[in-house]
This record gives sequence, C-alpha cells and structure tokens, in this order.
Amino acid sequence: MSQETLFPALGEVAPLTLHFIDWLGLIMGGSMKFRKCAVQSVLGASLFVAGIVVGSLGPYSVAAQNKFGQPKTVLHVVLYKFKDNVSNYDREQAIDGIKGMAAKIPGIKNIWLKTERNQVRDFSGVYAIEFTSAEAAADYAESPIHEAWSKKWQELRENSLSFQISNP
Repeated sequence: MSQETLFPALGEVAPLTLHFIDWLGLIMGGSMKFRKCAVQSVLGASLFVAGIVVGSLGPYSVAAQNKFGQPKTVLHVVLYKFKDNVSNYDREQAIDGIKGMAAKIPGIKNIWLKTERNQVRDFSGVYAIEFTSAEAAADYAESPIHEAWSKKWQELRENSLSFQISNP
C-alpha cells in the first residue's frame, strides 16, 4: 500500500515521507532523536499535571483531618495573686524561680510562665508545669528544691489555686 492510499490528503505533498505511526497516535517523521524528545515532553507534562492535582488535594485532606493526642503527662496549673506590696523585681524573681526548678528537678517536660490571657479576675497570673508522669509530679512536690522555692513563693503571694490535669 502506498502513502497516497493511506493518506490521500497528503498525496499533494511530494517530499513528505512517513516512517511510522507511534503509540501516541501522532504522525512523526524524521529521526529517533525527535521521537525521544516528543515522548519525554509528553511524559514531563503528564508528571507536571499529576503534581498539580496531588498538590492541590493536600491542603483539603490535611484540613479535614483533626488529629490530636491524649498524652500521659501531668499538667500542674497554678493561678496566683501577688500581695500588693510585692515589687515587680520580686515578682519576676519568683516566676524565674520556676525556670530554676525546671532545670534542676528531673521529670519536668515543659513550663508556661507568661500569662497572655487570664480569665480569672483578681489574680495576677497563671503558670503551668508539665511533668513526664504522675511519679515525676509527686517527686517534684517532695523535692527540697521545690520546698525552698515554695517558702519564698508563699511570702509573696496573697492567694493561689492549683490543680493537676492528666489522662488515664
């Protein structure tokens, strides 16, 4: 079969020769280099489009998943009110004392010292200490380091409320 029989419209173009029809259904003539370049271009464009599709789905799937944990740590929260005659320096020293304890007493995981939002009226602030376990919280309560800090703390505070939160 001649090329005029297969492609009658191309019969008018004398110098054109068809070598093959590749798997993409494109009529390609010429060298192997041209065919390789065309296939790479199509594959690259497909990969690019697939990346856009997958990337656009990411934020939706992450937003739809609300993951949370229930840690086995113990959170010790204290609301406090300083006496009116306590200076700002003494207040800062008392709160900084919590950092000192955290550095010296094993089992303290995190501390929160800055009160940005205090919903309990008539209190100066809130601090929290996170312990790695219930045993670490008990060791903290009986520690001589904590007892020494607590004596100074009690002289400066008018009132305090404390509680502990943990998961079973």
